[in-house]
Amino acid sequence: MPPSMLSNNLVVIAAAAVAIVSLYAADTAMTLLALLVCAFAARLQYSRSLKAASAQLESANEELQKRSFLDPLTGLPNGVQFENRLAKLASLCDKTEEQDQGEPGTGHKPKSIAVLIADLDHFKPVNEAFGHAVGDLVLKEAGLRLRGLARTTDMVARLGGDEFVLLMEDVRNKADCAQLASRLVKALAQPFHVDGQQIKISGSVGVVVYPDQDIRNKLLTCADAAMHTAKRSGGNGYALFEPEMEDSAMDQLDLHRDLRSAVELGQLQLYYQPKVGVTDGRVRGMEALLRWNHPERGIIGPEIFIPLAERFGLIYGLGNWVIDEVCRQMEAWSQEGMRMSVAINLSMHQLRQDDLADSIRQALRRHQLEPSQLICELTESVAMKDIDATQHFFKKLADIGVRLSIDDFGTGHSSLSYLRQLPARQLKIDRSFITDLEKNSDARAIVKAVINLAHVLDLSVVAEGVETEGQRRILEELQCDELQGFFFSRPMLEDKMIVWVDRQEAAATGKARNLDALDYPLLS
Repeated sequence: MPPSMLSNNLVVIAAAAVAIVSLYAADTAMTLLALLVCAFAARLQYSRSLKAASAQLESANEELQKRSFLDPLTGLPNGVQFENRLAKLASLCDKTEEQDQGEPGTGHKPKSIAVLIADLDHFKPVNEAFGHAVGDLVLKEAGLRLRGLARTTDMVARLGGDEFVLLMEDVRNKADCAQLASRLVKALAQPFHVDGQQIKISGSVGVVVYPDQDIRNKLLTCADAAMHTAKRSGGNGYALFEPEMEDSAMDQLDLHRDLRSAVELGQLQLYYQPKVGVTDGRVRGMEALLRWNHPERGIIGPEIFIPLAERFGLIYGLGNWVIDEVCRQMEAWSQEGMRMSVAINLSMHQLRQDDLADSIRQALRRHQLEPSQLICELTESVAMKDIDATQHFFKKLADIGVRLSIDDFGTGHSSLSYLRQLPARQLKIDRSFITDLEKNSDARAIVKAVINLAHVLDLSVVAEGVETEGQRRILEELQCDELQGFFFSRPMLEDKMIVWVDRQEAAATGKARNLDALDYPLLS
């Protein structure tokens, strides 16, 4: 008889025994017997339940373990599983090479492996034009195509975004790798038929072979360097890693390593660039611009290290530091009598940060600031990439009281009517339109139309990149609200900003600023 059936029968017997005892309670022996049967049955039942729960927990743990090594979108191995496999195979290569070195003349060649990184070209416009749902289907199909070209012994994984990686075992020579890379490129160049749409993209592939190159701990970095070489050549191709590429790869690796400790070592700095009112020339606010003061390389701009931070998951720590530091500085300025609004830039990756709104709320409370003193800027292209996610994110910030601004407007090919779906209060015209204001009538017409329509939508307008008096005068005629650029001031550190504001106030009003009494009105 199965244990489960035995347990159930004992429970029935025990219930009957209890019923009998209830009728003949005077019989002590019967009472004890019934209690023993009940206890035995209960123990069996408990043991059975415990085993079942243990089995369920073990099954759940196995499933979680399995999922932790798979990419949830494509079902391919993820970066963690790939790196584990890569480390094992690289160790085998090392052992094989040591054996061969100990047995000269045998003619046996060391076992080799190859890493091929494939990155989709022009994938960003797919998401922008068709939405993330279609983009995800393209990624799934791309994964299937790559997997279909690999051997059963090879591993195809998704590192994230539109980047895949293939690990080849038992590589005979570079020519085999080049042939596979060529097939990968051709496969990705074939049209994707998704959701009734025909989508054409391409792929760039970088290849590195080990141990042909003595770069065991940098295989991914070197394959990535080769892939970017292919991209710089126009994409839709492949490149084999060459030693001269190592400088670029090592440079990225060194920057990544140094960036991890930049916050703790106090190497990050915020520069502030003022925004002035068109009509009165007074300071209405400023934008915080992040710089990395590297001890050996000097000042490094965000266009260099922000992509690194986003790729290696460091952007959240950097972003939280910027939020707290800006709030701390606004509190310090307030204590000196200068109440100022400051704008910070947010990246696409921060939109996915679940606790970002809470981090902002806590920083504002910690430094005793009005939420409206903080402005969060998001570029137009990022805001339009996933309008639903952007709306949700903007609503959370608007509920706090933080003001929102669309940066680099005019570069993302969206319409102002589309921006009505977002609770933004401000729009910044991209500097590319401002540069041509004095020479190009089309640029002037575009800027005029943007300003007029923005005002209809109750958005204030900031023109960035103002560098000449002619540009300033035209923007004043077009009734732009605020101006920002080198014509007024280059970005500066906080200790120089308060002196600059004092001089600007004196020039605008004809009197020196009273640091103890002045309370600037916030940008409307």
